[in-house]
Amino acid sequence: MLAGGRSGEHEVSLASANAVLSGLEQAGHETVSVKISRDGRWRSEESPVVLDPGEGLLDCDVAFPVLHGPYGEDGTVQGLLEALDIPYVGAGVLTSALCMDKVLFKDLMAAAGVAQVRYAGVREGDGEACLSELGLPVFVKPARMGSSVGISKVSVAADLPGALSAAFEHDPLVIVEAMSHGMEVECSVVGDADPEASVPGEIVLQAEWYDYEAKYEQGGMQLIVPARLPEAVREEVRSLAVDIFRRVGCAGMARCDFFVEDPDGQARVLVNELNTIPGFTETSVYARLFEESGVPYPELLDRLLAVALERHEREARYR
Repeated sequence: MLAGGRSGEHEVSLASANAVLSGLEQAGHETVSVKISRDGRWRSEESPVVLDPGEGLLDCDVAFPVLHGPYGEDGTVQGLLEALDIPYVGAGVLTSALCMDKVLFKDLMAAAGVAQVRYAGVREGDGEACLSELGLPVFVKPARMGSSVGISKVSVAADLPGALSAAFEHDPLVIVEAMSHGMEVECSVVGDADPEASVPGEIVLQAEWYDYEAKYEQGGMQLIVPARLPEAVREEVRSLAVDIFRRVGCAGMARCDFFVEDPDGQARVLVNELNTIPGFTETSVYARLFEESGVPYPELLDRLLAVALERHEREARYR
């Protein structure tokens, strides 16, 4: 178990890891915890971890990264685990990097003709002219962060420069997205060559929008399962989740986020993003959706470990 990390989501990672450790132990697995400090130091039971390429990690059979954000979810740790030659849970290097970069992910979806909200990628010095066609309100986000870190909702044009400055504190690349007034729907996926999607869930916010507090504080949001959508639309969400999972070459786990506009009429499903290491805290959506789909938490973790081992064995045949 790899937890902590150098990103701003260090504490969220530790909370997720505690839940995963407990679930793995319930499933009968022997666990080894590796905590990565904010400055990037690896320790297990207070002892430094020595990494030797090709020699695995502490004699473990599988690594389970529960690392959110940069230096954990963006392909960096995945590359290191590849160098160690140890099977690991979750997406590989390229997919992790692609899905972490919201601009690149949306560019790929746009090239494939996948419906999504209007957006623009902005770098410092680009100015604001390119954003005029998005209208208001918009959401301003660091392009390569997660868990709503550094995100602002802008409803008045005068607030846009400040929102951009706040996002640039976290990332030199920022994404600005037009607001969708559709229903927020999330769908979990598990597997590899033949992935399986959970029943979709509907996010009902107690706050104005899905900010950090809404995600991680009790009572910040309500998850309704199944989402209050016609069955045909729920199946479209599930099918799209699997399609996007395959399209980006994902493996193991992911949570795909959607907006469903006009759910009671001619519903239009918009893909928002794919999270390759979704949260595993007690308020997190990923496992709850599978629980409602008939896959208990320990069984879900078992499946993730099995996928990691099978994928490592298959890819080893090509080396």
